[in-house]
Amino acid sequence: MSTGPRIHVAADFSVGGDVVLPEGPARHVARVLRLGEGAPVRLFDGAGLEARAVLVEAGRKRVVARIEAVEAGRGESPLAVYLGQAISKGDRMDYAIQKAVELGVAAITPLYTEHGDVRLKGEREAKKHAHWQAVAASACEQCGRAVVPTVHPPRPLAEWLDERHEALRLVLHPGTARALEQVDPPADAALLIGPEGGLSSAEVEAATAAGFSPLSLGPRILRTETAPVVALSLLQHRFGDLR
Repeated sequence: MSTGPRIHVAADFSVGGDVVLPEGPARHVARVLRLGEGAPVRLFDGAGLEARAVLVEAGRKRVVARIEAVEAGRGESPLAVYLGQAISKGDRMDYAIQKAVELGVAAITPLYTEHGDVRLKGEREAKKHAHWQAVAASACEQCGRAVVPTVHPPRPLAEWLDERHEALRLVLHPGTARALEQVDPPADAALLIGPEGGLSSAEVEAATAAGFSPLSLGPRILRTETAPVVALSLLQHRFGDLR
């Protein structure tokens, strides 16, 4: 693929076709990077396609790229990991989502848990959900993935547990044995990360009843935004594309 900024555009790619860049990326390309007509860019549709393109219009109000070539994207892990991440405050959730995407997660569900101290409702929840999905798309621009993982709307932990069917299901729980050594390579996996205050004993029991095995990440207690980075790294090294 050509050099140039990598931009997520949810559009149909066809060779010779023109794509109008969304407002945010257009502003970045024209005003921050100061790229003009003829500059190369790379586009990805979020569903698996990459495109090599060139700018044919680069005004202050409108930026248009013309598609020169289309190909299948790269960077997807052979292991599909579905992350249930307890919602945390401020930038911590952004960090967890960003790094999970970089480490190849297939989808993320923000979870309301007993000890979690974040409760979102109505318009505030919708805005935060849209923000988290944008964080995932931005992470894909940086790390080279052509598929943007879905960030599902926040939901209670019990609902997420009821829908789990992955071959390998893991819940982070300090002080327990590691659960990866004797496991055959699974087709997919579910990973549950609790909040800063940890999952309650009832929530751990509910996860165990839903087929989850406890996973310890060593003698130190990790922050809720650090835990998915370490756990996903272990999973990708053991079963995915970091081997």
